[in-house]
Amino acid sequence: MTASKENKGKGAASGPLAGLRVVDLTSVVFGPYATQIMADMGAEVIKVEPPEGDNTRWITKGPAPGMGGIYVNVNRGKRGLMLDLRQEQDRDVLRRLIATADVFIHSMRGSAIRKLGFDYEAVRAIRPDIIYTNCYGYSRRGPEGDKPAYDDTIQAECGIPHVQGLMNGEPGYVATIMADKVAGLHALYATMMALYHRERTGGRGAGEGQEVEVTMFEAMTSFMLVEHANGAMFTPPTTPAHYHRAVEPNRRPYKTKDGYIAALVYNDKHWNAFVESVQPEWATDEFSTLEKRAGQIGRVYALLGETFLTRTTQQWLDTMRGLHIPCAPLRSTDALFDNAHLNAIGFFEDVQTEQGPVRFPGVPTWFSATPGKVRGPAPTLGQDNESILSELESVAGAIAVDSK
Repeated sequence: MTASKENKGKGAASGPLAGLRVVDLTSVVFGPYATQIMADMGAEVIKVEPPEGDNTRWITKGPAPGMGGIYVNVNRGKRGLMLDLRQEQDRDVLRRLIATADVFIHSMRGSAIRKLGFDYEAVRAIRPDIIYTNCYGYSRRGPEGDKPAYDDTIQAECGIPHVQGLMNGEPGYVATIMADKVAGLHALYATMMALYHRERTGGRGAGEGQEVEVTMFEAMTSFMLVEHANGAMFTPPTTPAHYHRAVEPNRRPYKTKDGYIAALVYNDKHWNAFVESVQPEWATDEFSTLEKRAGQIGRVYALLGETFLTRTTQQWLDTMRGLHIPCAPLRSTDALFDNAHLNAIGFFEDVQTEQGPVRFPGVPTWFSATPGKVRGPAPTLGQDNESILSELESVAGAIAVDSK
């Protein structure tokens, strides 16, 4: 029996963003990942899609057409509104929706959103305190400003295949859409910071709104250069622009007698414990400090690799845990769905949908007073058109009465 949470639908909003309304014109993963977290944290996110729908509806297999796994995951808990923004009547619906919103976020190219009439100046004219977040591939301030971007091309631009090549002998992508997700997290925190500024300057209706730009290339360049800038930051440079330990070819899971193990016998405390218990002949001046070992990290990794071949994975896990050395078995992504730790904390949330039960990866952050949760399934295409249009009519009616 695993610990999980039952969630029958969106229900009453809870979480630190309860009461926030987000108009979401993003697609694929970059923007939807940011707004998925907003929805988990209680925001009302209205996903606006064209008649053909978000492309991620179709790129992986799901239980029903247009409900592929990636789409369902990053659009969970949102309301769905289908609009054809080539039509004036649908553009008018979007304008009325913007008038009720706190955040407007999109991932169209700058030229496309301007052509539709929803650039920042146009949206601010409707809602002056709006937080308007652009999710682009490249900053509009540079020559690549209107260039399309995808995870693979941004990985290439920011040096990931290069450093993978330093490690593996041949350039390669990392096996996750890292650029989309890292940029999505940047879009989330940037939007939240702008909302915090609005709150400090008067709050909803009175505070200062602003335009925010978040770009995949710049976000990933910043992300990659945290460690890989290294000595290239200095004048003159003291090292090439890479962190040598991270790209060392021998930095890999260690092969054991019956499998593999991840272990970090690295700092002086862990190294000395390992040497004393397992390899006392390594207690020499040559390896006596982290600085000395870091200077020959490839050789150190190779020696450790030979040593780990002498025992089974479980024997090594027992030994390393007994020495308080960081270690872990290698798991598949499938195995995460039956992970003892994740199940013990109720990480996965079971949601009933029209297509059957879905087990969602849950909210990875914890709040003592305003916890987030998976608020419900992803919307089918245009699922909430009727209810949203009815609400907008009610708002318009109320404003008309108040103005008399």
